[in-house]
Amino acid sequence: MAPNHPEIKKLAMIGCGAMGGGMALLFAEKGCEVLLKDPSNEAMVKVIEQGKKDGVGNSITKYQTYEDLCKNLGTPKVFVWSLPHGTVGDSVLEGLLPYLTMGDIIIDAANEMWENTERRQGKCATKGIRYVGMGVSGGYQAARRGPSMCPGSDSETLDIVLPLLQKAAAKAPDGTPCVAKIGTGGAGHYCKMIHNGIEHGMMSAVAEAWGIMTKGLGMNLDEVGDELHRWNKTGELQGTFLVRIGAEICQTKDDKGQHILDTVEDKVVQDFTGEEGTGIWSNTEAINHHVPAPTLTVAHYLRLASGDLHQRRTIKTTFFGAANDSTWPPQRLSPSDKPAFLEDLRKATYLACLASYAQGLNIIDKADRGNHFNIDYVALLQIWRAGCIIQADYISTLLLSLYSSLATTKNPSSSADKNPLYAAEIAAEVKRNYAPLKRVVAKGVEADHVVPALGATLEWVKQMVSVDLPTSFYEAELDYFGRHMYDRKGEDEAGRPEMGRFHYEWKPA
Repeated sequence: MAPNHPEIKKLAMIGCGAMGGGMALLFAEKGCEVLLKDPSNEAMVKVIEQGKKDGVGNSITKYQTYEDLCKNLGTPKVFVWSLPHGTVGDSVLEGLLPYLTMGDIIIDAANEMWENTERRQGKCATKGIRYVGMGVSGGYQAARRGPSMCPGSDSETLDIVLPLLQKAAAKAPDGTPCVAKIGTGGAGHYCKMIHNGIEHGMMSAVAEAWGIMTKGLGMNLDEVGDELHRWNKTGELQGTFLVRIGAEICQTKDDKGQHILDTVEDKVVQDFTGEEGTGIWSNTEAINHHVPAPTLTVAHYLRLASGDLHQRRTIKTTFFGAANDSTWPPQRLSPSDKPAFLEDLRKATYLACLASYAQGLNIIDKADRGNHFNIDYVALLQIWRAGCIIQADYISTLLLSLYSSLATTKNPSSSADKNPLYAAEIAAEVKRNYAPLKRVVAKGVEADHVVPALGATLEWVKQMVSVDLPTSFYEAELDYFGRHMYDRKGEDEAGRPEMGRFHYEWKPA
């Protein structure tokens, strides 16, 4: 614990929904007195009632006004926010400011846009108020039992809050708390945002594999569950959270014996309803920082196509007619060696997950340099070892080894140091699993299966390893109509993304 800073034993939880309510109970269980504040009295009562069942009811109270809340907090006053992203945080901050004094601490545990975080940090800094932007991962269940936490702020503030957070965080297999100093400013929320982009790429890959197994190979849900359990037990997908819960989802039945998954509509609507902005932001960040991240991007487009089921139904009617129930179904696959094909599918899914990690880390690297986040990559990978959605034991071990090595290099700021594809061990993983990915995508495309993340990963690998893309033609056309300039082959030794030196007057104006 940092010297001269007392242990935090009392805090206010502002926002008592699924995540906030779970964290309130978790902090109470870890010995804190928790004061609740939420616009919904019903939400606060629900947390208190659950606290009684969990044996911590005496540690939780509720308040209706910011004034009463602040009067009953200790010194410094410590707040944990679990709020919707956007302007809600600004409104809460405005409501609290009249009652805050120098040294008070706000831990913003929302999925907030990092720029909002840094703006609020600046506003609080002028009053001596400490503001931590902290991404929290693992969903509402992890919020109750121990999530992965990704805090960003100045070092002294993080020293003050880390002992509290370490008590509540998920623990890696070796017992290490999945929380650490990630970086300064909005680094915590930025990395959590990209975590969610990685999550989308991985989820799409696993879902596409599920589709191939059910619609392509004709496997029933119990069989798919068994296969996913096998993937999660050993090999490159060992300890992968999304694979494990996928297996459980496939095999979960109601009290009548019906698989719950059979009743779930193919409609992901979180982007439409505004519940989540991180997937949108992570893709925007990739574009703004000029990072090719197609696995993450196409996964998001799949969500968008999925969410507007009405649109898809209308288009289906246009194609086939209202009375015709035909669709454009994926065709059955008949591999000569089914076990070998399933092994290819496992390796293809793994490579898409590894690509998701690599693409996400490349976005973080570019943002780190541009925004001076001072990100600790080893700490970041360590907090992703448990309690978070992208937990993947094999991938984490692989990347931790790489980034631990990079952290000891003489010039860690070199742009060549942070791209995972520059590392021989990552290149070996990609090369070893490339042929299985290509075979799966080829069969999937031929039989009309939906494989955006798997297919985009294949294209990404091809693009990343090629030094002769068809874009010389693209560049020539840009120069033809726009005088955008180009570099000549053999005269561009560095190959940096800089304006070319030559123009050819293809056709006189």
